[in-house]
Parts: sequence; structure tokens; C-alpha cells
Amino acid sequence: MTRLDMTGLSARPAQVWGGIRLVPLVREEPLEGLRLRHEVYGQGYAAVDAGAATYVSYIPHGFVADWSGDGTQSASYGTQLSGMYAEGGPPACVPLRFHHRMAKRGRGERLLRFLPLHLALEGYLALHFGGPTVAWDEWSQQAVRRGLSPRAEAAYRGAEVPGLADALRIFEIHPGQCGVLVYAADALAAAFVVPHPDDYRALHASLLEDLYGELVHQYALYTRPVPEFEARITGSAYVRTLADLRAAAQEQLRAWSEAHDTVFAGGLLDASYSFERVYRMGSNDLWRFLPPFTRGGQEQHIGETITDHKGRVAYLKTFRLSESQIRRGHLLRRLTQNDWQLTRTAEALGTTVEELARRIRAAGFESLLKPDVGHAKQRKPM
Repeated sequence: MTRLDMTGLSARPAQVWGGIRLVPLVREEPLEGLRLRHEVYGQGYAAVDAGAATYVSYIPHGFVADWSGDGTQSASYGTQLSGMYAEGGPPACVPLRFHHRMAKRGRGERLLRFLPLHLALEGYLALHFGGPTVAWDEWSQQAVRRGLSPRAEAAYRGAEVPGLADALRIFEIHPGQCGVLVYAADALAAAFVVPHPDDYRALHASLLEDLYGELVHQYALYTRPVPEFEARITGSAYVRTLADLRAAAQEQLRAWSEAHDTVFAGGLLDASYSFERVYRMGSNDLWRFLPPFTRGGQEQHIGETITDHKGRVAYLKTFRLSESQIRRGHLLRRLTQNDWQLTRTAEALGTTVEELARRIRAAGFESLLKPDVGHAKQRKPM
């Protein structure tokens, strides 16, 4: 499995609000046997036990995947208690919630609670997290002992992306809609897919609680309004009945859907990914995936998905990486492929050790190198 299989989902005409474009994804038939619902945690930070490290982030909600076949709770919104700060205002400290694992199954239940998007982000942050596998003389004691820890990335909450809240509030939800692609300045910002239309209707507003990269925020902030979707039926001399008009409109919808999948969303749908299975839920699998981290300016996304027994996407949530995040992933991959030896990595990249050291420092990994590396004659490895 190297690609996303979006079989059964088709794009409908986009709706535009300023620089934000939302493209609905519609299923003719909902996927049976899997439902998603919301679990609200509030506005505080949360710490997650990620095995060898602790993941800390703003985590306002989780999703619960239900493959019991019952589905009675699937579209219900998470319960919240109100009035806890009614007297005396909020506490002076920052509330912190603790989670045990990114994905955890309920005891004796066919339910899996997982933290949407953070599952994918944790996979990116954990990329070669252990650091140098060989204690070459160029690496610092911190790099050898603690690897990349601590590692952090910044993101914006959806409510802070200009125009996104208005777009989600104003635009209609299509019959059968099971997902949406969010564009800022016509750059794909995120994809969100669920198995059932009722799930989407319940989770539509949760896009405001998701995380978006700096690039998406800047595009939405500085861009001019993007053009609205328009369709022109040509050859009107042949449209003489309502059936002719309906057929011509359907042809326009088909042409738009094909153009969207190949042009607008091509960077997400045509790319190859490395998938890691997180959990098996009956005939469904929860995965997270990483892009190839190739250089050249192509858009690249990380994400998580649930696939059915045919490999079709039942659930999907993605995060678009910035160029600097792609550069960091690329650099870590090349270092790992060359056993973290600077000379070999520099040769593989077609550059010098001094330039490679400069790139490592510019990528935010300065603490990994000894201070004199790249500024003096290289020493032999231990």
C-alpha cells in the first residue's frame, strides 16, 4: 500500500469564501460497518504517553471509531459539562490532560479512541527521533544520548485561519457528503473524510479545532479572493429538453470532478507514501503515513487514514507540510540512509561537509553538532 484509494468518493463543485475554497466529497453509498464520533476534551493542553517520549500539544478533542455495527452513538456529539468556572473565573494554571497512547481500544468494546491529526504529527516528530546510530566524532553528546529530543513544530488552530470559520458556517452540506478538501489561495491545505454522511454532519465544525501549517495561514491571510466555480454549457443549440439540460449539467460535473482530482488535488492523490499500521479494527485498519520528503517544490502531506477490507479510504485527515518541514524530513532521511556519517551524506547530496553542517544548523538541529564541526578540519570517526 503506497497510495490513497479514494474510490467511491467524488468531488462536487467548490464553494468559495474570500481566499478559502471548500470542495465537498460525496459518497453514493456510505461505507458500512464503521462509524466515527466526537469526544470533546476542552481547550487545554494534553500530554500523551508515546512510548519512549511524551507528546505534548493542544488537543481539544478525540475521535472514537466504532466497528460494532450498532452505530447508535455514531453521530452523537461529545458530552460537555458547563458552569465549572461559573464562580471565581478560570484557574490561574494551564489545565493539562493526560492520555495513554495516541490510539487506545476500550476494554471489551469494539471502539477505538484516537487523537485525530496528532497521530500523524507524532509520526512526523518521531522521524529518526533516536538520532545518530553511530557515535561519530562530529555529533554532540546530547545527540548521541538523547537524539532529537526535544523536538517541536508550530501550527495554527483552524479558528485562526482567516475565512475558514465563515466558510464552514455559511456553506451548505451536500446530500451524501462524507468529506471536504480545504484550499487556501487554491493550495490544498487539508483533507477530511469520514465513512458516513451523518458522521460528517456531526464533525463538520471540528475542522476549526484542527491544526494547519504556517503556509496555510499565510496564504489565507494575504491572498486575494479566489475565483468561484462556474460552468458553461456550450452547444446550446442541442439542448432542447430538460433531459438534454440535465445531461449537459452532469457532463459539467464530471469534467469538474476529473479536473479537480488531477489538477487541484493531484499533489495529494498522486503521491506515494510510506504507511505504518497503527491498529487493526476488524476488517478496517488505522494507518498513519509520511511523504517521500523529496525536494523540488512539490506539496507534501502527512496524515492518517482508516481503510476498509478493499483498501478504500473510510477516514482521512491530512496536514500540509511547509517547505522547511519537508527540508528537515529530507535531511533526516539522508543522514539515516548514510548511517549519520557527514562525509558520506555530503557526497550523497553532492555538497561539502561544511555546507551540510550549515544546512543541519539552519534546519534547527544545531545542538546535534559539536560547535567546531563545519568550521574546522574534520576528525576521523571513533
